[in-house]
Amino acid sequence: MNDGRHYTRRSSNLIIKYDLTTGLAVDTLFDGARMTEDSGFSGLFSRYQFSQDENYLILESERESIYRRSSKAYFYIYDRNKDSIKAVKKDVKVMYASLSPDSKKLAYVYDNNLYCQFIEQGVSLQITSDGKMNEIINGNADWVYEEEFSMSKAFEWSADSEKIAYLRFDEREVPEFIMTNYKDDLYPEYVKFKYPKVGAPNSKVSAHIHKLSTGETIKAEIVEEDEDIYLPRIKWTNDENTLFVYKLNRHQNHLEVLAVDALSGEYSTLIDEKNNYYIDITDDIRFLDDGEHFIWSSEKSGYNHLYLYNMQGQEVKALSSGEYDVTQFYGIDEQNGEIYYQAAETSPMQRQIYAVSLSSGKKRIVAGAEGSNNAQFSSTFDYYVNTHSTINTPPSFKVYDRKGNMVRMLEDNSNVNQLQKDYGTSPVEFFDFKTSENVQLNGYMIKPPNMDPAKTYPVFMYVYGGPGSQNVIDSWKGQNYWWFQMLAQNGFIVACVDNRGTGGRGEKFKKMTYMNLGHYETIDQIEAARYLGSLAYTDPGRIGIFGWSYGGYMSSLCLLKGNDVFKAAIAVAPVTNWKWYDTIYTERYMRTEEENPEGYKQNSPVYFADRLRGDYLLVHGMGDDNVHFQHTAEMANALISANKQFETYYYPNRNHGIYGGVTREHLYTKMTSFLEQKLKRKNSDEDRP
Repeated sequence: MNDGRHYTRRSSNLIIKYDLTTGLAVDTLFDGARMTEDSGFSGLFSRYQFSQDENYLILESERESIYRRSSKAYFYIYDRNKDSIKAVKKDVKVMYASLSPDSKKLAYVYDNNLYCQFIEQGVSLQITSDGKMNEIINGNADWVYEEEFSMSKAFEWSADSEKIAYLRFDEREVPEFIMTNYKDDLYPEYVKFKYPKVGAPNSKVSAHIHKLSTGETIKAEIVEEDEDIYLPRIKWTNDENTLFVYKLNRHQNHLEVLAVDALSGEYSTLIDEKNNYYIDITDDIRFLDDGEHFIWSSEKSGYNHLYLYNMQGQEVKALSSGEYDVTQFYGIDEQNGEIYYQAAETSPMQRQIYAVSLSSGKKRIVAGAEGSNNAQFSSTFDYYVNTHSTINTPPSFKVYDRKGNMVRMLEDNSNVNQLQKDYGTSPVEFFDFKTSENVQLNGYMIKPPNMDPAKTYPVFMYVYGGPGSQNVIDSWKGQNYWWFQMLAQNGFIVACVDNRGTGGRGEKFKKMTYMNLGHYETIDQIEAARYLGSLAYTDPGRIGIFGWSYGGYMSSLCLLKGNDVFKAAIAVAPVTNWKWYDTIYTERYMRTEEENPEGYKQNSPVYFADRLRGDYLLVHGMGDDNVHFQHTAEMANALISANKQFETYYYPNRNHGIYGGVTREHLYTKMTSFLEQKLKRKNSDEDRP
């Protein structure tokens, strides 16, 4: 909370205030059961947010997911001073209800239009009126921005609460995609939405500023006629009349940060950054209270670092430097003149937390324990909660004060530690090796308990491998950890290797797969399999690989291109041809098929179906709005045309995550039995590659 000493939690339908230093409940701020039905509020809610002055609560009820980040819900405003509640829009679900900084107004999106409600008066003002499903969107992002730029809400309040900046998406020229849902009706349900595949038209996006006092809307004239660009972020500065708009070309290797005058719509270019490969969009920007400076992150040195800029767009100085990546930026302690960030400074597989003085540049370690450290700071930076884990120890959550003294333990997950003992889990071990191209790759391994030195064991590899990702990091692995332990106890060597193209090792390592996604990654995974198969306790004739999404793409390529090494593969929700995936992600790394035909042809699994020799399990959710079922259907078609036998599981109505009810248990049961059948049987020497 604002005082930096207290925090709140939802418990059932209560919001309870706690003392951060003691963990004791000190007040109940909201009790849903006490509210009357006059407002339509049922007493149940799933999420809440405070106004800036903490006098109001926005409560979210009966939330309904749309895509990965977007949702709509019934929203209610609770006035803590009056102990009263009222609906934002009675009996109607809206999106992104957000209070203004002065807590007097609230903006939201309904039916693709942006609205503003004056709370005391109870009056709503419709700001836009041209919104229409699958045509015009105001104030929230289209599908591809939501998925690939991690943004769904597309409006922001100015500091003086008198202006709202928003993005308008004209998606009329974007091709439609249709998904089919099966719901026990006479005919299936068809869901249509705009999805731009490689080379197709994107939405035409424009930035606007609405002035509540005059009702005037200004369009920022930052996009030329027919200019093919993205506007992936809008950010108000501390000056209520200055809006930052990010402008990115379609190739995503030229980023401009434009300062737009909210009164005139005129702009100036503050940052003009170009890259030989591509630029990742982040939210690593903070405006200092002096109104003269901001902090910005960039990979321009070859590693991701933080920089201090003035409001004229001039770099004042680097705040971090060296051959390591800053992996998270937490914020600025203005009172004490320090910034806080997380970095992979000691190793690509480690994460520690640091503080740096804005004036002197002096750096200190805030949380330096071996493993992975993450932090949530109080509003005043007087306290922080450190989340720490290693690959063998589940997360612990501890409260520390500004001086680094531990105040108390929030949660040590001792029950999970006990489960590890009860079930006899094997320690996860790190390893590394050098490829034939003299590239050092990092991996981890889980061995069966009580290994018999006279036996050799099948190898099960797990892969994701996508740009900037990391699996081989000294942190708790969550759900898959337990499945991997079960497989190890059933006689598998479980291993994972981070290939070239993954994160934590600087721009050169991450971006060397540019224009050639899948090529170097597959080479590295095949070499990893050969290395693992050379160990005294492994059977090189029984190596399998599994991945999901990009990992499913990778496991497919590995089985096909490495058919002399891999005996089996499981691909869940895989991309099988890059031309069927979306514009922003694919073109960022591959450009279009027209620009890069060989890159697409040489690295899409559908073109190598005839190379299948091992056992292949292909899995997909038919309601996947991200990697469409089309990928698996076309892959199946290619395999059939090549007269190759394979197994497939499809999940009607399930999205990219394939979950709901017992769905995950059903899927993992199948994958486990597949591995037992295809890899546990020991091959004869004649069968071994």
